Amino acid sequence: MSRNYFRVLPYCMCMVAMLSVLGPLSSGICSTEESKPLAADLVTDGQPIDITSERYQGLFKELRLSHNFSQDELDKLFAGVTIKRRVLELMDKQWEAKPYHQYFPRFVTKLRIAEGKLKLIQHKKLLDRIEKELGVEREIVVAIWGIESSFGRHKGAFSMFQTLNSMFDAYPRRRTFYRKQLVHFLLLCRDNQVDPLSVTGSYGGAFGQTQFIPSSFREYAVDFDNDTKRDVWESIPDILASIANYLRRFHWEFGAPVYQEIGDTLKDPELVAAYEKGRKGFVSHEDVVKIQGRDLPPSPDNKKLTIVGLELKNGKKRYVAGYPNFQAITAWNHSNRYAMAVTELAEKLGGK
Repeated sequence: MSRNYFRVLPYCMCMVAMLSVLGPLSSGICSTEESKPLAADLVTDGQPIDITSERYQGLFKELRLSHNFSQDELDKLFAGVTIKRRVLELMDKQWEAKPYHQYFPRFVTKLRIAEGKLKLIQHKKLLDRIEKELGVEREIVVAIWGIESSFGRHKGAFSMFQTLNSMFDAYPRRRTFYRKQLVHFLLLCRDNQVDPLSVTGSYGGAFGQTQFIPSSFREYAVDFDNDTKRDVWESIPDILASIANYLRRFHWEFGAPVYQEIGDTLKDPELVAAYEKGRKGFVSHEDVVKIQGRDLPPSPDNKKLTIVGLELKNGKKRYVAGYPNFQAITAWNHSNRYAMAVTELAEKLGGK
């Protein structure tokens, strides 16, 4: 079975430092942002949430009319719900917002590499089946498992119900998103006969060994051990297959490239513009080859590539082209830093 789906270059110490896609801000913008209070600054920990507010009454109406919750159920469930200030603080300090030279070593460690290699051996038969049935390389699956929950050790200790409510009520920037996740969470708990108050997860509202958000669980989690339940908490077959299924649904292609190095300079404004658009900036494979003067492997079905910029500690930049498989990882987590960390961890697990 081929493992030639990564482009591997010699590593030097400086090559673990990557570019923050946020870019430098002008001093004027910085002062404006610094003066603006953060969500956590506007609340106190344990502050009661006003469920008589218009937004909560709208939520309850949807839950009653569209999802058949009774008002009595909702009154009992939401009684006394309060703000968890810490999750608001952490949302404004996410590691995805850090430069890659700080991000990479936090997630790709010697311990994680060693443990990941053991997991590949321990679950060989299961991973054989996943590769055959779902078409996603085992190293990628195990890398995501390791980064998301340290192979199941870190599933999050925040109350999912309190976290989702805190975000919905007190984090305006993502209020619409967390309203949707709160609805999905209540539905998945009802479907799986789980007490919503018993589930713990991350400050961002992700849970289990996969760290799925509620909508992702409902859409992509699978029952791979055939016990009629989708268990991303304890069932290793369900956990690993659910990771693979997510990538498969976003058109992962077995054996195809994930990324390719394209140099330390972008040689045309077209590539610069694509880079500045992040995961939504696309360039044809033909243009990247022509502009950068690189001999790159073909892209599956001639699909377009993204341009990812990474900053080295010495101030230079490293650019890579993100193939459709890279884009599948950024569908899981929108951060290019995350996708690079997953890919480079997977390379290490494969012995490259």
